Amino acid sequence: MRKILSSLRDGRGFDIGLVGVPLGFLFVMSGLPLLYNVLMSFQEVDMFSLGQLIRPFVGWDNYVSLFAQRETWPILTNTAIFLAASIAGQFVIGFALALFFWVGFPGASWLRGLFLVSWIMPGLVVGAIWNWILSGDFGVLNYMLRESGLISGNIFWRSDPSYSLWAVIIANIWLGTSFNMILLSVGLSGIPKDLYEAAELDGANIWQRFYTITLPMMRSTIGAVVSLGLIFTLQQFDLFAAITSGGPNNSSNVAQYWAWDQSFKQYDFARGATISVIMIIFVMFASLVYVRSTRQEVHG
Repeated sequence: MRKILSSLRDGRGFDIGLVGVPLGFLFVMSGLPLLYNVLMSFQEVDMFSLGQLIRPFVGWDNYVSLFAQRETWPILTNTAIFLAASIAGQFVIGFALALFFWVGFPGASWLRGLFLVSWIMPGLVVGAIWNWILSGDFGVLNYMLRESGLISGNIFWRSDPSYSLWAVIIANIWLGTSFNMILLSVGLSGIPKDLYEAAELDGANIWQRFYTITLPMMRSTIGAVVSLGLIFTLQQFDLFAAITSGGPNNSSNVAQYWAWDQSFKQYDFARGATISVIMIIFVMFASLVYVRSTRQEVHG
C-alpha cells in the first residue's frame, strides 16, 4: 500500500488512476445494473421480492415462457419493422441531404446546422410536436395530404392500428435524419475531389461516379452510420411514450417499450429483465459492427 501511495505521489501511478477511476465509475454505474438485470432474467421476481438478492432461480423458464407468449411475436415483428423502416428512412434522406450540401452553395453550412435542431431536441418534446402534426382532426400532415389530393378523409395516425406504428416511424425518421446527414457529410469530405475530376474526364456520368467512387469510398462510414442507427433506434423509448404508448392493442408496441411496460406497469420485473437482456444482445452485436467499421476506416 505504501508503495502504491508513493508511486501516486511521484506521478508514476497517475496513468493508472486516470484509467482506473473512470473504469470503476463505469462498472458501478453501468456494469453492476447490467449484471443485476441479467440475474433477474433467471429468477422469479415480483414487486415484493425486487429488493432481495436471494430469489427463486428458474433457469431459462423466463425465456421459454416469453417466446411462448402470444403477443411476443407480433411485438418482435413491430420491432423489426420499426428498426428497418427507421434506419432505411434516416439513411436515405440523410445521404441525399449530405450529397446536397456537399455540392456547396452560399449559406450551405448555416442551413446544414439548422438540421441539427431536431437531433438536440429531447425525445418527449419531439413526440409532443409530432402529436400535433399527426392529429387526426386538425393535424398538419392530414391537411397537407388532403390538399395534395392523396387522401379524401382524415387518417387517425395515433389511434388507428393500421397507422400507429408508422406514426412513430415517421417521427423517428425526422428525429434521426440530421444525425445521419452529419456523419455522412464527414465521410464525403474525406473523398479526394481529384477522383471525380479524373472520372469525369474519362466520360463517367454522375451515377457512374456515385457507384464507382462515392459508395466504395464511403463503405466503412456507411457501416458505422447504420450500426449507430441500429443502436439508437433500439434505445428509442420517448417517442412511443409520447405518441402512442404502444397502442392501440399493441399495434405500435416494440421491445423497448414492452420491457418498460412489463416492469413498471405490470410489475413483472423478471419478464421485463428478460426482454432487456435480449435487446442488449442485439445492441452488443450492433456495437461490434460499429467498432469493426470504424477500425476499417482508421486502417484504410
